[in-house]
Formats: sequence, structure tokens, C-alpha cells
Amino acid sequence: MRSAQQILADANVIAVVGASRDPYKPSHTVPLQMMRYGWRIIPVNPFVDEVFGVKTVPTLADIGEPVDLVDIFRPAEDAVEVVRQAAAIKAPAVWLQSGIVSAEARRIAEEAGMDYVEDRCLAVERAVGQLTKLS
Repeated sequence: MRSAQQILADANVIAVVGASRDPYKPSHTVPLQMMRYGWRIIPVNPFVDEVFGVKTVPTLADIGEPVDLVDIFRPAEDAVEVVRQAAAIKAPAVWLQSGIVSAEARRIAEEAGMDYVEDRCLAVERAVGQLTKLS
């Protein structure tokens, strides 16, 4: 299993499930910050057409390219199904944001051979590791 820092360092394309248009929610500010530091974000939200100027897709299955990481901004009970969907698209890693913990999601990820991070913030880990994709 890769560390949280290694998962981020290795990732270029991050699918963000539950990305929000609300500029005051972490599900908006965190992916926006990751974009500013050079990661490509694919917002996954069936209820809006775009988030931070990027066209959304309704589900992970609707993404027409490989993703390096699936970042989950959904309650723990929803995270289980999202991790199943991430396994179905063969994502190498899933990340449950701060405050989201699920033993069932962890089990599904491990059985699928995916790296798994929970209860951690992408933006905090990026800052701590001073990671960037900008040249």
C-alpha cells in the first residue's frame, strides 16, 4: 500500500465524487485548490452541469478515461457504493475526505487491490508534502 503522500504524488487525474458548486464547502474548495496546484479534476455530480468551470459527469462510470484517484466527498454510508464503482472502473486508489470513515469501504477497496485513504484531506496532505504538479 502506498502512503497518502505517494498516492497524491503519483496521481495526475482525480475524480471528485460529490464536488460542490457551493464555494463555502470543502467539496468545492479542496478540489479547486488541487486544480491550482496542477492536478486535473473531474467533478462527479449528477445534479449540476459544471463545478469550478469544469463539466461534471453524473457517475464514475461516465468518465471516458482512466483516473489515478477517486476522492470521495459523500457520507460514509454512500462511500461504500462509490468505492464499488471505483473498483468497477479500475481506479488504483480511493480517498475518503476528512471525517469519512468506513470499514466496509476499506474492505471493498482492499479486496479490489486499491490503495485506500480515509479521514484525511487531500489539500492538507498536499500542503504537508509540499506537492505540486506545476512545472
